[in-house]
Amino acid sequence: MSYVLVVNSGSSSFKYQLINMATEARVASGLVERIGEPMGLAVHSNVDGTSDIERPIADHTEGFAAMMEAFAKSGHDLGETPPSAVGHRVVHGGKRFFAPTIVDDDVAWNINDLSELAPLHNPANYQGIVAARIAFPDVPHVVVFDTAFHQTMPAEAYTYAIDRELAERYRVRKYGFHGTSHKFVSEAAAAFVERPLSELKQIVLHLGNGASMCAIDGGVSQDTSMGMTPLQGLVMGTRSGDVDPSALFHLSRKAGFEADDLDELLNRRSGLLGLAGTGDMRDVSRLAEEGDAHAQLALDVYHRRIRHYLGAYLVHLGGADVLAFTAGIGENSPETRAEVLRGLEWLGIRIDPERNALPNRGPRRISSDDSAIDVLVIPTDEELEIARQTIETIEGAE
Repeated sequence: MSYVLVVNSGSSSFKYQLINMATEARVASGLVERIGEPMGLAVHSNVDGTSDIERPIADHTEGFAAMMEAFAKSGHDLGETPPSAVGHRVVHGGKRFFAPTIVDDDVAWNINDLSELAPLHNPANYQGIVAARIAFPDVPHVVVFDTAFHQTMPAEAYTYAIDRELAERYRVRKYGFHGTSHKFVSEAAAAFVERPLSELKQIVLHLGNGASMCAIDGGVSQDTSMGMTPLQGLVMGTRSGDVDPSALFHLSRKAGFEADDLDELLNRRSGLLGLAGTGDMRDVSRLAEEGDAHAQLALDVYHRRIRHYLGAYLVHLGGADVLAFTAGIGENSPETRAEVLRGLEWLGIRIDPERNALPNRGPRRISSDDSAIDVLVIPTDEELEIARQTIETIEGAE
């Protein structure tokens, strides 16, 4: 029986899921956190419940040891019955990686070398890969990149209009992110409407604390809202999205902001948090309902930016067959979906208010029967997508 352990590693924590690929069911999941702090914590869940281990966890290697201990305590000893493969989420593959890749020393080195493009993510992803290869030395490891799905974008979509030699030397271009989610959702949407993926023009709206949109034609990414980093594009929980670069020069000259200050501002103190004082859409919506003008403006800016990209992608694709909402806000906020698509009947987009309001958690259609474009809500499953690509990569290499 084939099991894949999916790992998503951060700088001081990592999440994991063990998936039975015969049924695509979760066998277990967990979180190892507070790595490098005086007291670490490993929380493990399976069908029998949840357990935890609390002890010092100095680094990711000790973190994997704690995970193995948690599995053994739950009756599933990975030391005796290791997974068939380990799939790793890696944020940035640059131009070097355009598909899931089996890990060897050279691949691991390149992931770490690309850290300058994703300094908050790739070093942590690399640490997780190193630790996992120590824990499972005889098991194939596969890296799945957030950027890989977007390697099909045409040059006019990924090229920034700056000095071309500088751009080439320092790898400045649009790469795009959330690729595993956009791929999974577009394929699930095609299955839902029972049409071949190759025939569909789709726009996927991945709206969570991090948010991006993707224009997809025949299952192939044509454009996406995130750029060289996950900062470009939509308004997010704490990220600004699109900002005039000259505004940053202005802050540098007038407020004395240096590069790290600007990085902190745009990535961690902007977005909904910067406008409304909270980065949680539920709190922003509640404050707006209570009459908070700042929260209402935050919602207006948030929705307008999404509509801006929606219009652009409808033009780029020459129309659409499917719009698919996904991720935390996209799946759970009927108010956001309704506001984003308000007044777009002239484009053939018609929402059924009752369908949109239903608290259904599965894949569903929220457009009316006379809508020219199917509007769907499709729960994303990036871990399952990573597991699928892991198995496909290994089988393709045999």
